Order: sequence, then structure tokens, then C-alpha cells
Amino acid sequence: MEPKNDTHIFEFFLLGFSEKPELQPLIFGLFLSMYLITVFGNLLIILAISTDPNLHTPMYFFLANLSFVDICFTSTTIPKMLWNIQTQSKVITYTGCVTQIYFLILFAVLDVFLLSVMAYDRFVAICHPLHYTVIMNPKLCGLLVLMSWVMCILNSLLQSLMMLRLSFCSHLHIPHFFCELNEMVQLACSDTFLNNLVMYFAAVLLGGGPFFGILYSYSKIVSSIRRISSAQGKYKAFSTCASHLSVVCLFYCTMLGVYLSSAATQSSHASAVASVMYTVVTPMLNPFIYSLRNRDIKRGLRRIIGVPVM
Repeated sequence: MEPKNDTHIFEFFLLGFSEKPELQPLIFGLFLSMYLITVFGNLLIILAISTDPNLHTPMYFFLANLSFVDICFTSTTIPKMLWNIQTQSKVITYTGCVTQIYFLILFAVLDVFLLSVMAYDRFVAICHPLHYTVIMNPKLCGLLVLMSWVMCILNSLLQSLMMLRLSFCSHLHIPHFFCELNEMVQLACSDTFLNNLVMYFAAVLLGGGPFFGILYSYSKIVSSIRRISSAQGKYKAFSTCASHLSVVCLFYCTMLGVYLSSAATQSSHASAVASVMYTVVTPMLNPFIYSLRNRDIKRGLRRIIGVPVM
């Protein structure tokens, strides 16, 4: 009998991290804490930037957008996971799964695009400081963010529509805490060649392209810093991009770690655990990285919480 696509009545089951009931309260408390830290930390960054006129610059405009995307990125997966633990249910509907995939891809790729745009901003600031305000004008900054959103929306829409063509033969168990695109493609019982082709092509184009853009920007930045004669000048130039470089390394290293761990162990459970790093830990740490290493952000945060500015 040929497999029939009854996806409208299907319910998928998110297996999560553990089947042991005694571990569920611990997992719930841990992820609720990380989620709240992520949301409030990134909201503080957005508030600090929006309320402090000194932070109304291209670099902080992009940072505010990154913080907003990080909140959305984490909110795509964690609330559903917490709800399932609280209700002792692992069910997610087919529509809910496709919707989750759409927004997960949207905000994940948007993170990559914004990091590459921020790298370009630092490249212009350090390599062409005299022309910085002319090049990075408000119109260009808005256009860069708008184009990033448009490209990511189109990519997410394409990937989601490709999911709709797949057939599933029975009730399916997803060995993850969210609907991950690659896992869903592997669980389908229809031909997935076209899905894999589109998925990997998009990963190379939309993931690799911005990554090489970041590498190019920082190669030029390093070259410019090396030409600065004074040690103080070198430190000042490097400090302006240290936070961004830390976030880039954290994001790409965790993504690479997820890929290598899943490829080495062939274990979906190991992949699920590793994916926590880029879906939860990285968005949670970003506000700390920017606030701890940036005097301007510290000053803006002090104003929000009422601490006197030194």
C-alpha cells in the first residue's frame, strides 16, 4: 500500500531530552530560567539603546535588531517545550510543527545576516573612519536590515512550502525538543531528494555567504589594526569589535559543534542536547557579552535601572 499523506490529522510527538518523570521538573526549571534571562537581558539591551541618544548609532541600531531577533528565536521553541512539560504532553500538531519550522529558520538565518551586517559596520568604522557617517547613513542601515528580513522570509517560506509536499505514513516521534527541519525530512516516507537539495543549497548560500563576508571584513580589520603604530590605538580599535567578534565565534562554534556531534555520533539525542547551545545558550549570553565589554551599554543600562552614571 502506498503511503498516504494524512498530515492534516497527524500529531507529532516531541520526545525532548529525557523520558524520566523525575527529571522533568529540573529540565522545566532550567529552561524557564534560561528563557527568562534571555528575554529580560535582550529587552534591557533594546531599552538601553532606544532611550539613550548616545546609542543612536548604526552599531547599536543593528545590536537592537539582533536582540529582538534573539528573543523571537528563543520564543519559537522554549515556550512550547515548557508547555509540554507542564501539561505532561509531547504532542505538537502538524500545523504547529510547520509553523515552528518557518519561524525557527527565519530567526536563525536572520541572526547570521545581522552578524554579517554588524561585521560590515565594524569594517567601515575601522578601515574607513573618515567616511563612516557618510557610508553608514540611516537609509543604508535601514535598507540592510530590510533586505535581511526579506531574504530570510522568502527562504523560510520556501523551506516551509517544501515541507508541505512531504508524506508521512503514521504518527511520528521527533527525537528533539522542537521541530527541526532535517529531522522532519528524515522522518518522511516520500521522496526527499528535492527537499535535501533545497535545504543544503540554502545552507551553503545563506549560511556560508555571510560567514565568508564576516571573514573578509575581519581580515581587513586586522590588517588596518596592524598598521596602527601605538599600542593604545590598536587596543582602542580592537575593543570596538571585540564584543561582536565574541558573539560571532560563539554562534558559529556552537553551530559547528551541533553539526560535528550529530555527524560523529549519529545520535538524534546528542544532536538535541547540542542544539541547546545555539538555540538557547547563545541568545542568553549575547546581552552579557555586550554589556560586560561595552561602556556605552553599561551607561545606558545604569540609566534604566536608576543607578547613577559615573
